[in-house]
Amino acid sequence: MSTIIILAIESSCDDTAAAVLKDGEILSNVVASQAVHQQYGGVVPEVASRAHQENILPVVEMALRNAGISKKELSAIAFTKGPGLIGSLLVGASFAKAMALSLDIPLLEVHHMQAHVLAHFAEAPKPALPFLCLTVSGGHTQIVLVKNHLEMEVLGQTIDDAAGEAFDKTGKMLGLDYPAGPLIDKLAQTGQPVFQFPEPQVPDLNFSFSGLKTSILYFIRKETKENPNFIHENLADICASVQDRIVKILLKKLKLAVRQTGIKEIAIAGGVSANSGLRNGLEALGKKEGWKTYIPNFEYCTDNAAMIAVTGYYKYLNGEFAGQDTAPVARMPF
Repeated sequence: MSTIIILAIESSCDDTAAAVLKDGEILSNVVASQAVHQQYGGVVPEVASRAHQENILPVVEMALRNAGISKKELSAIAFTKGPGLIGSLLVGASFAKAMALSLDIPLLEVHHMQAHVLAHFAEAPKPALPFLCLTVSGGHTQIVLVKNHLEMEVLGQTIDDAAGEAFDKTGKMLGLDYPAGPLIDKLAQTGQPVFQFPEPQVPDLNFSFSGLKTSILYFIRKETKENPNFIHENLADICASVQDRIVKILLKKLKLAVRQTGIKEIAIAGGVSANSGLRNGLEALGKKEGWKTYIPNFEYCTDNAAMIAVTGYYKYLNGEFAGQDTAPVARMPF
């Protein structure tokens, strides 16, 4: 079998990323982040798409250079089709289509959330199939049954807000910079979960975080009315309490999914999988329940192109190519 070399491009939100894969092995993985959004307290779509236009060429060039691969050696180009911000997706898709056309090589369109799951195959140890994956990010919270590399089933998902959004919105209430998730995690490590927040009562394997967000807002309003310095004096404990509740909600549903399916190969993925509380909680629960757990390295948690490359590789092997008429989709079914 001939060598398969894939250039992958990821531009679904505010990170411009490119990676090179050769026969299933990641050779390079480059990410350019956009700090400009911090001043707005969230990602501004138009600003993000313009930054992608500035970043994509140097990021792709660096990925190829770091991998020691020339454009003429590429077998195919993979890109994120969706879901994501349509303006951001258009930049990556347009670049990938133009480059593939100029090199006369095939295109591979990739589902962003499926790629987060398959990020586990960018490194060892790799989960045995089938396995369950809890994918948690700013826009998604799902429990996915991974039957094989290209066949997945969502067993449960959030019916409103995602866990990552709950972290970021809580951070905004507390006056923390965006993105607040990593800051809450850091502060939580010096605090204690002394404040109790309600657990959403959602049937089956689905999640809900909108009610939790509201209860945190009312709690902060009540306490700061009685003591204007409440947040400053209790910031670490508030963060620890919020993180403890979110992690417990996630792991409780994951434990239920294991009991329903009987599968004990368990993974986490997505930006929130970088959270220390979730990582430590999964390891502890896995040891207690007899699971084999898989936690990605930090570079594969947040948006990156290595996961796009891996997914593209399996689609290449399966002959699932896209035509030049392909177009990005902001809301893309799993």
